[in-house]
Amino acid sequence: MTDPRAVRDYLRFLLWGVVAIAAVALLGLVPTQRLAGPGAIAAMIAGCSVGILSLAFGAIPIALAGSSPGAKIQAGLLSIGVRFGSVLVLGLAAVLSGRFAGRPLVLWAAISYVVLLAIESRYAASVLSRTANQGGGDAAGEGKADR
Repeated sequence: MTDPRAVRDYLRFLLWGVVAIAAVALLGLVPTQRLAGPGAIAAMIAGCSVGILSLAFGAIPIALAGSSPGAKIQAGLLSIGVRFGSVLVLGLAAVLSGRFAGRPLVLWAAISYVVLLAIESRYAASVLSRTANQGGGDAAGEGKADR
């Protein structure tokens, strides 16, 4: 990911993730506080942070994906595993720390996971289709010279 465009796209992707979670968290701020009490806001922030960190970790394989169809498939599958694994590990660590209310934290980690899934999917489609175009091949692995 030494290409300046790839770095810029990754940072823009992360910014969109933060903006989306901030908007969703603002919408859920009052209901969360009313339903779960004043301690739920810290848990909400922790749950959203888990979602954003997992988004950042999960997109690394996509950002580093090669141009071959096999490399793109591996990057996509690895991305899913890394993102889900990081949500589990970070969420479990936050819950077991005892610093946050468990239910709001898990709820907001799940909400952020689902909201950020759309943003990550768009990023993956954009990056992986670009690497296909740069590599000169299409989805079937055919180069321009084969046509």
